[in-house]
Amino acid sequence: MMESMKIHSYMNILNCLYLMEPIRLQNKFGEIDMLDKQGVYDCLHDHHIDFEITDHAPLFSMDDKPNVELPYPEWDAKNLFIRDHKREHYYLITVRGSKRVDLKQFRKDHKLKKISFGSEEELWDILKIKPGHVSPFCLLHDEERKVHYYIDADYKDNLIGIHPNQNDATVWLQGKDLVKLIEEHGTIVEYITL
Repeated sequence: MMESMKIHSYMNILNCLYLMEPIRLQNKFGEIDMLDKQGVYDCLHDHHIDFEITDHAPLFSMDDKPNVELPYPEWDAKNLFIRDHKREHYYLITVRGSKRVDLKQFRKDHKLKKISFGSEEELWDILKIKPGHVSPFCLLHDEERKVHYYIDADYKDNLIGIHPNQNDATVWLQGKDLVKLIEEHGTIVEYITL
């Protein structure tokens, strides 16, 4: 269906983030620039990554999914933003929407310290995103590369459906293309099996 294309250099990602017209967001944590939905699409075009877009009503959780018709529902993803108890290490976990993540087992399997969900403030401070809009694309906002990214191994050779940093659309692309883009940014990426 989609053909994998070669990702350009790290400088092209910086161009996507810093040379495009950013969206200004204001919330209780302050005003920041972020890569908006159109910015994500432009970034993917700039990197010659094939993708499809499905526009839909805003989805704030997986519970909202039954109300939306998606072309590839089996490849839709959900994201969990977690941290260790000392707030020293942060993780984004992306898994198929139908899967359940047992955080205790995940912690044991990956030899992590005690973990829990990151706060709304941490989500904003590190990834510049609000709850309900979390996506692997927001890792491109992590200038300090604080977040370790775990992605379901099911996506390695398949499609993945994720928000383009806004929850009123889903972008469908090859999982390996997403991983290359995130790795080019300098984020540590690890495939996981659940």
